[in-house]
Formats: sequence, C-alpha cells, structure tokens
Amino acid sequence: MPSAQIEVRREYSAADEAGLIEAVHAALVSAFKIPPQDKDVRLVVHEPHRFACSPRLTQPEYFTLVTIDCFAGRSVDAKRNLYTEIVTNLKAFNIPPDHTTILVRDHPTTNWGIRAGQAASDLDLGFTINV
Repeated sequence: MPSAQIEVRREYSAADEAGLIEAVHAALVSAFKIPPQDKDVRLVVHEPHRFACSPRLTQPEYFTLVTIDCFAGRSVDAKRNLYTEIVTNLKAFNIPPDHTTILVRDHPTTNWGIRAGQAASDLDLGFTINV
C-alpha cells in the first residue's frame, strides 16, 4: 500500500490533475503489483518561487517530484520498472523525462498503522511485497 505524493511547479486543469494522479498510480500497480483499488496518491501544486529546482532544466515549470513511501521489500528491478513507467506515463502531460525526480522510501511493515490502527506486519495484506 504505497503512499505517493506528486509535487509540481505549475497549475494543470482538473482533468490533467486527475490524469497525473492516475499516471503515478498506474505505474505503481504495474511495477509494484499492488491491487488497483489500493490508491493513495496526492498532488501538491506549488508556486514556482516556493519550489526550487535545478537551473539546468530547460523548462523548469515542468519539474516534477514524485515521492513514494512504501513497504520495504521491493526489488531493485521493480523500482527500475517503476521509475521508467512513471516517466513514460508523465510524457502525456508534456513533462520532459529529465525533469522528473522520483524518490522511493522503504519502511518496514511495523512502521505502518493501517486498517483501524493495526500494524501492517500483523495483517494479511492481500498482495506480495517482494516483487
């Protein structure tokens, strides 16, 4: 049950905002093999002066930071697939591939309180973490 946050430096239409969320979620479903209904993705739109990025970017208004907190156990290959799929999916929104940074933060299941305050390590999650 990854929790993802997308941060951008420009406004998008409501339809494109929903599309950005779906683009990241679809990549998580494909690469991490999570159930499609396991959706936890937030979009934060920053004023450009409040969200600095590298001056080397040709279109800094398209800089996009995707941060994913997830259960530890995903393989390096699964993470590589995730990175590729996110960048590929974001192309539909004219986000250049080199303008996207993706951070994956792995946490032990004992650090997640879910389903009415239970430790994730004590539950049958319904999917495999070790992909």
